[in-house]
Amino acid sequence: MMRLLGLYGVIPKGARTFSTSRSCEKLRVAIIGQSTFAGEVYKLLRKDGHTVVGVFTVPDQGSREDPVATTAAADGVPVFKFKSWRKKGVALPEVLEKYNSVNAELNVLPFCSQFIPMEVINAPRHQSICYHPSLLPRHRGASSINWTLMCGDKKAGFSIFWADDGLDTGPILSQKACDVDPDDTVDTLYNKFMYPEGIKAMADAVNRVSAGHGAAARRSQRRGATYDPFPTRRSWCGWSWNVSPAEEIHNFIRGLTSSPGAWIVMDGQETKLYGSKRFSGARPDGTEVAIEGCDRPGVICSHGLILTGSDGKMVSVARLSVAGKMVQAARYGQAEEARERLELTAEEQALSDALRRTWADILKIEVADETDFFAAGAGSMDVVRLLEDVKQRSGIELQNEDVFMASKFDDFVQTVVFVSRGGSLKPEFTYDAIKMHVNNMDISFPHQVFINNEFSESTTGRQITSINPADEKPICDVARSSPADVDRAVKAAHVAFTEGEWGKMNARDRGALMYKLADLMDQHKEELATIETIDSGAVYTLALKTHVGMSIDTWRYFAGWCDKIQGKTIPINNARPNHNLTITKREPIGVCGLVTPWNYPLMMLSWKMAACLAAGNTVVIKPAQVSPLTALKFAELAVHAGFPPGVINVVPGSGGECGQAIADHPLVRKLGFTGSTEIGKVIMKSCAESNLKKASLELGGKSPLVIFADADLDKAVRMGMSSVFFNKGENCIAAGRLFVEESIYDEYLRRIIEEIGKMTIGDPLDRSTQHGPQNHRAHLDKLLEYVQTGVAEGARLVVGGKQVDRPGLYMEPTVLADVEDHMFVAKEESFGPIMVLSKFAEGDVEGVVRRANDTEYGLASGVFTRDINKALYVSDRLDAGTCFVNTYNKTDVAAPFGGFKQSGFGKDLGEEALQEYLKTKTITFEY
Repeated sequence: MMRLLGLYGVIPKGARTFSTSRSCEKLRVAIIGQSTFAGEVYKLLRKDGHTVVGVFTVPDQGSREDPVATTAAADGVPVFKFKSWRKKGVALPEVLEKYNSVNAELNVLPFCSQFIPMEVINAPRHQSICYHPSLLPRHRGASSINWTLMCGDKKAGFSIFWADDGLDTGPILSQKACDVDPDDTVDTLYNKFMYPEGIKAMADAVNRVSAGHGAAARRSQRRGATYDPFPTRRSWCGWSWNVSPAEEIHNFIRGLTSSPGAWIVMDGQETKLYGSKRFSGARPDGTEVAIEGCDRPGVICSHGLILTGSDGKMVSVARLSVAGKMVQAARYGQAEEARERLELTAEEQALSDALRRTWADILKIEVADETDFFAAGAGSMDVVRLLEDVKQRSGIELQNEDVFMASKFDDFVQTVVFVSRGGSLKPEFTYDAIKMHVNNMDISFPHQVFINNEFSESTTGRQITSINPADEKPICDVARSSPADVDRAVKAAHVAFTEGEWGKMNARDRGALMYKLADLMDQHKEELATIETIDSGAVYTLALKTHVGMSIDTWRYFAGWCDKIQGKTIPINNARPNHNLTITKREPIGVCGLVTPWNYPLMMLSWKMAACLAAGNTVVIKPAQVSPLTALKFAELAVHAGFPPGVINVVPGSGGECGQAIADHPLVRKLGFTGSTEIGKVIMKSCAESNLKKASLELGGKSPLVIFADADLDKAVRMGMSSVFFNKGENCIAAGRLFVEESIYDEYLRRIIEEIGKMTIGDPLDRSTQHGPQNHRAHLDKLLEYVQTGVAEGARLVVGGKQVDRPGLYMEPTVLADVEDHMFVAKEESFGPIMVLSKFAEGDVEGVVRRANDTEYGLASGVFTRDINKALYVSDRLDAGTCFVNTYNKTDVAAPFGGFKQSGFGKDLGEEALQEYLKTKTITFEY
């Protein structure tokens, strides 16, 4: 007699299943098995033209029949449901009679957990083929996939073999292998390969048999056979910790995560371990716990339980079962905060009764409130069935872990009801928060280094004090990252890219995370805008609309690009008589470093990081030293959105130390920088000398705005004001010099002075304020010096030029008129609220274009005229990356943004921004 053993898993939604039909004899097939797997094989066999003469499966479980039975019955195919095929080792005559009645030519056993008599196995003329989830002859038996992981095999796969009486020892018909990723589990191997590929392979195997290729493909199982027991005995689930490297510990735990769980004795208690991952970086701080048989204590921290192998490397464990109760490892030893017991409504009670029936059907016992799902014998497939039942009945999607954490029936019902009422089962993300009441709201934000989804102090313990520019009072102390912190962050990002979940994620799933992050930013937009205001001096209404609003738009825009990054097919000359096909693939670069400025802290982060992550890279970002707080708040939201550890890392600190360490790091493959031209040159040199990393630089500007006499003067005045004073002049594309045609020059200047007199200067949190404080003291001092230099060279100070007489870093909106081309203020940007006005001769189009281009910068430019020919001519000849016509500051997330000449190279925003974070691979085939 033979028992054919199947293992558990699910078919991903939308998985495409098919087989290749061949010109061959169509067979009369009997399917002996169960589950969705067998149902999908059934569909493919019928699609390939074979006749399924009967389906033999298990009896209904309560009111629910097996999926393959439902599918076959809908097609009118005979279905037989046998509780057993034999009694006391002898085939039941009535069962054999029913089986023989279908007159099958081949038995197909795609998923079978019953003892099948050899009278049935050998009855058809082509006998029986069976699916086994291992690369036979290794790991025979029901726990084969567990042993694949526990043994650290680099390859997994399945075999289709000719069934015999030796428990998986029959000749092999076909095999297919897949790589085992370092963090694969039983469930992930089934989901991504064993089921979808196994279904196709079973159908293909039938086609091979029908085509007459089956006999020729038979090969005996000779060498390397293993007979691995089901790992239920206590002695098989413990581990020799002192002599085991971390990888072996990790493999052992993940191989037993579904059932029954590896165990240790921790703090004197037998403890089972679930959810293992390799852990990189320095040993985290936390509470030490004693591990029996190990001279290296474990550490309980925010990552869970950290175990150290004999090689000094570490693994993290997510869940523990202590005294039969599952707990989050990170909360081990803490007083459990009991969730308030929910009183069920009549509708919820009906759901509870239905779930009790499902448990009873699965466990085949009477279910009490204290019944433990796993202690009663449930396995992985039972978890899948339970979660599907919950989803069908209530629309709630739970995870396998949620069943582990609420394994008793009453707890499980409370969990389902809690989620149905909008509750969250995610572990609380905690950090040392700065809490303030400001802008009529309570706000909180982190102030530490953010690496691997954890906030911590810098390695040196040094800090930087963040100052509110509105009153120059301290907001809080922020961790000052060191080169060692940068190294930790880069290595975490490298692991996340090369080995972690992010690097394997589907592009559409990556986009879903980015959409979720954008939604969270939208929900917290008032808080983000408030933090941006107190940290950078941005006027709150502008921060809400632009600093934060455009950031949200940017994340949503690039989220939509994730699954639209694609290559090309290229016609090349064939190598006759063969043919060639060349394709290109667009691939992520790897770890990317970002260094962003202080004028738009959150928006500059978003412009660069959204494109970077959409392309599939991981990130280490250094926000501006003087304005790091929204970047740290953003990191908190990224954790809540579900971004895996290491994908986003934030290292606040100085440019010369922290930023330089990013530019120099050999694992960083791309650097995106926005800042001054001088620093950009240093960074470009570092990129070349370190590892020739790719760079994109958005640098200084001296953007010309040309206003012709035929322009709409009202609009030219309004937009001229905005071009200079928007965001208190701390704007990379601010009009650094306005050229006004001679005939309207005086009138234009008069109206500008009049409009400046109407501006409200004051508290940036006041909704009526139009002009807020400069970002920091050193910058304000440079602006005052800039004005003094202009006046000394002969420019006429028309208005402003001084610090406002009130607390805070406020500078009066300033106008320097009659500026000549040789002056310092005509050549260098102020990056502040200083309008630089020059006149040009009436009708001198060529002359003003030449003067406008007489600069080493080329970030932006603008022209105002009603003459369409003049507008096209001038905009075509202005040498800048952006040119505005009859408008200014009109940027959009879909339009590429970047400069020419010493304003840098590379683009933010738009489709072109993606190219900055991708590399092209060319692949040529010959056939």
